[in-house]
Amino acid sequence: MKSIVALALLVLASTGLAPRAQAQALALIKEPIDRVVAVVEDDVILKSDLDRAVGNVVNQLQGRGQVPPREVIERQVLERLILIRLQIQRADSTGIRISDAEVDQAIAGMARQNRMDMGQLRASLARDGFGFEEFRGTMRDEITVQRLRQRFAQTRVNVSDTEIDLLIQNGGLKRGEVRLGHIMVGVPDGAKPEQITAARSKVEKVAAEIAGGLDFSAAAIRYSEGQQALEGGDLGWKRFDEVPSVFAETVSGLKKGEVTKPMRGPSGFHILKLVDEREASKQVVREYNARHILVKVSEVVSSDEAQTAVSNLRKRIAGGEAFEPLAKQFSEDKATGTLGGDMGWFPIDGYGTRVAQTIESLKDNELSEPFQTEAGWHVLQRLGSREVDRTAEFEREQAREAIRNRKFEEEYDQYLRQTKAEAYIEDRLSGKSTAPGSDSKG
Repeated sequence: MKSIVALALLVLASTGLAPRAQAQALALIKEPIDRVVAVVEDDVILKSDLDRAVGNVVNQLQGRGQVPPREVIERQVLERLILIRLQIQRADSTGIRISDAEVDQAIAGMARQNRMDMGQLRASLARDGFGFEEFRGTMRDEITVQRLRQRFAQTRVNVSDTEIDLLIQNGGLKRGEVRLGHIMVGVPDGAKPEQITAARSKVEKVAAEIAGGLDFSAAAIRYSEGQQALEGGDLGWKRFDEVPSVFAETVSGLKKGEVTKPMRGPSGFHILKLVDEREASKQVVREYNARHILVKVSEVVSSDEAQTAVSNLRKRIAGGEAFEPLAKQFSEDKATGTLGGDMGWFPIDGYGTRVAQTIESLKDNELSEPFQTEAGWHVLQRLGSREVDRTAEFEREQAREAIRNRKFEEEYDQYLRQTKAEAYIEDRLSGKSTAPGSDSKG
């Protein structure tokens, strides 16, 4: 059977069919083997893909004691898979490529995070019914989507100093953090009056069920069309200023555990719950003052020679010679050499991990042993440390990040909706299909 599919793929490649026609033809070939549940542009989602994803979600929900009917989970999971495929296609069309090395690095990081070696990770995946190559593919997809989101944020979202000033001056930067639950009933762009009426009726029914005792997270899993639906609508902890502007005032007036009435937003109707909240803390940062001498490793200076040079300089300083003139004469750090090696005041991570480890191990006025970084070999003297209140600077950066995040979430949500509206999608579970410029068809 595999050889038949391979031959068919070869024939399709030589026919010159458009990508969508190829996907549909391939779907017909694969269907007897593994039923197609959706066609997304030039890609297909198989029943086996959906079943595996649904199985993973069911396992997670069983741990919470909240398992809605399978058809509800299937609808939510398929929607998520469709969005992932669309984002991967857009990433590919914009030149985003994820190398095998990047995937390997991410998997190794995941293994370390879970205190496993690669053998243990493979065994764990096998117990959960995952093949390692399938897991690699999933990881590659996740990294690809992350990279697309990062590129979108870098190229589409800008924050001006004026916006930051206005947010702070107008008291719009609220302190503290909130944990929100979210339910969304979507309304498509250019929706007809009957579509808006249907969405409003649905969200009001959901609100009534919650008021009648239905658990909010269970309602989110069952009814929400938001991206966190399968997590019970849990948006996690967000600073007050990160809450979308259309909901900010409403959220600020909520009490813990309180649920809003349905609200109209850009993407549809929303219900929010204030799950928890906490105060903002004062931002006190420990800073260090130090000076150093750097000897670089190069084609003409080996690592051993650089280390020897730094060791000799350390001996001269320890023997009583002044640090500053030696730094001016011998240090190859252009930024600090002319200042006698003075690195100024900086946070612990200001000069990288190796410098941080060294400076933490020293007492004030103590001289380090020679140590190596990517820049070369160093000797460092810690001069002092202090606690500094950086709340004002932190709030300004917080304002910048809040505006950026708010803009990003709103604009990326709009981007996904537009991308979906412009794509050819055939959802065989619901019997609906969409094509660019056309209405949904049942």
